[in-house]
Amino acid sequence: MVQPEASSAHARKVALSIFLPFAAGYFVSYLYRAINAVIADELVADVDLSADQLGLLTSAYFLAFAAAQLPVGMLLDRFGPRRVESVLLLVAAFGAVVFSRADSLAALTMGRLLIGVGVACCLMASFKVFVLWFRPNQLPMLNGSLLAFGALGALTATVPVAWVLEFTSWRRLFMGLAAITLVISALIFFVVPEDSKSPKDTHFHALINGLKQVLCDGFFWRVAPVVAVFSGSSMAIATLWAAPWLRDIMLQSSGEAAAALMFMAIGMGTGYLCLGFALTWLLRHGVRPVPVIAVLMTIFMCMVAAMATGWHIPALHLFMAAMGFFGTAPTTVYSLLSGHFDSNLSGRAGTALNLLVFLSAFVFQWSIGIVIGFWGEADAGAYQVEGYQVGFGALVVLQAIMLATLVFNRRKLADYRI
Repeated sequence: MVQPEASSAHARKVALSIFLPFAAGYFVSYLYRAINAVIADELVADVDLSADQLGLLTSAYFLAFAAAQLPVGMLLDRFGPRRVESVLLLVAAFGAVVFSRADSLAALTMGRLLIGVGVACCLMASFKVFVLWFRPNQLPMLNGSLLAFGALGALTATVPVAWVLEFTSWRRLFMGLAAITLVISALIFFVVPEDSKSPKDTHFHALINGLKQVLCDGFFWRVAPVVAVFSGSSMAIATLWAAPWLRDIMLQSSGEAAAALMFMAIGMGTGYLCLGFALTWLLRHGVRPVPVIAVLMTIFMCMVAAMATGWHIPALHLFMAAMGFFGTAPTTVYSLLSGHFDSNLSGRAGTALNLLVFLSAFVFQWSIGIVIGFWGEADAGAYQVEGYQVGFGALVVLQAIMLATLVFNRRKLADYRI
């Protein structure tokens, strides 16, 4: 814990040596997550992928990410975030190399799976290290600032990546990403100070019991499915299907679609920062944040419904920025989980929620591809409007069901003072 009696200069130095390397790790993890939306046309042309194959390939990241969450949570609570993330980023770098050299769907998927495993701890390791070093009332602000770095990664995966592709191939781009990932791994290992506190749960049996405690917690199961559906659908759209929707329904060129995605990423970054500070303020003043979060998620649901209509949306850049902003609302629940559980369980609590979120993202992203592919292609290789209507419409139905359960459980949630 950063002690108040330490000099402000030293405390600031320690804080930056912890925050910046982990923020860089989350930046590159989100860049990997979102980059397929911009390189999709090159992948389809180079490897001859169909809509459902593109959806499967991109969502493989989420599948690997989800599968790694529970083991990662136990590793974080046992060995600490510094060691775990620095090692796993080596796996991500290797996956980027495999992806860059792949010439088939199977090889591309293997590379994408390795990347997903390698960056599976970037968010939760950051949340864990914040719990170890900072005060509880600082966590929403820190978490929001970290998530803003993720939005910066999503922003980099739009116009900047499209610009880079004008000078080089997507294969060389991924080789460059592998090198950047190796540098970040070294920064985390050599720059981040080691936490002096020993973990309480040092044996496998104790780690499993802690995980059981999280999975048997009533608060967790009242909010986790809601967060999973909303965050999963937001990821499925933002990291892949927003780009084809912009092209086929909004009739945007590749450059115009990249610019619209850039506005969406800007909205995400703004949302992460603003909502993190807002949650800190609400908690400080005794305001229960869950009803506010529910309203924001309702607005996001309405925007997905607007996409599902197949109608032309005016003020498109403003719409995309707003969608990015409101799509960040469910992530504020991670801060509530950190406050609800003991710090010794924070890694397992966060990764248990992440498991559901990324499993949902995998299912939604692949399923939308199957639905769109079922209707086939229209003229000039564009997908049919009916596919988008059914695929996005199904997400709206699931979101409405989750909001209804949240309203139904509002009195039980009040018992947890949120």
